Amino acid sequence: MAARPKAGAARSSKGGSGGLLPWLALAVIIILADQFAKVLILGYYQLGDSTRVTSFFNIVRVHNHGAAFSFLAGSGGWQRWLFTGIGVAAAVLIVWLLKSHAGQKLFAFALACILGGALGNVIDRLMYGYVVDFLDFHWRGWHFPAFNLADSAITLGAACLILDELLRVRRGR
Repeated sequence: MAARPKAGAARSSKGGSGGLLPWLALAVIIILADQFAKVLILGYYQLGDSTRVTSFFNIVRVHNHGAAFSFLAGSGGWQRWLFTGIGVAAAVLIVWLLKSHAGQKLFAFALACILGGALGNVIDRLMYGYVVDFLDFHWRGWHFPAFNLADSAITLGAACLILDELLRVRRGR
């Protein structure tokens, strides 16, 4: 990610929103919620167990040794450290961006969500060697890959980054 140009006084990277701490607090809340849910899954479900919640949603226990959509899951273990390193490097970059752009609310919200999600999954990789996934959406026999709250926060953050960029470009016209 490159440095973001200012599009006006309202987009100033300083001031207004209380600085870095509220965004770090949001990331910590995401991490705690994610880890709490995973502790419950690990405590009450065996690997492969599933509970039907609705006609399109199950709670399951799945271990993902890879990245998104189980990318590199069967690679023998080295990927654990690669994805951990990527997560830590991303966290450092995100904290720097948050510090530089804390006043840009949507941008900072997006980054805080991504930070919390990334660190939630890094914690799993360090503690277990895999990421605990448990949300299983399906339709007519087709199952979307299982995911967790950290993945949901990352997805929300990515969507908000796109929205922030679209709004920034629109304001620049």
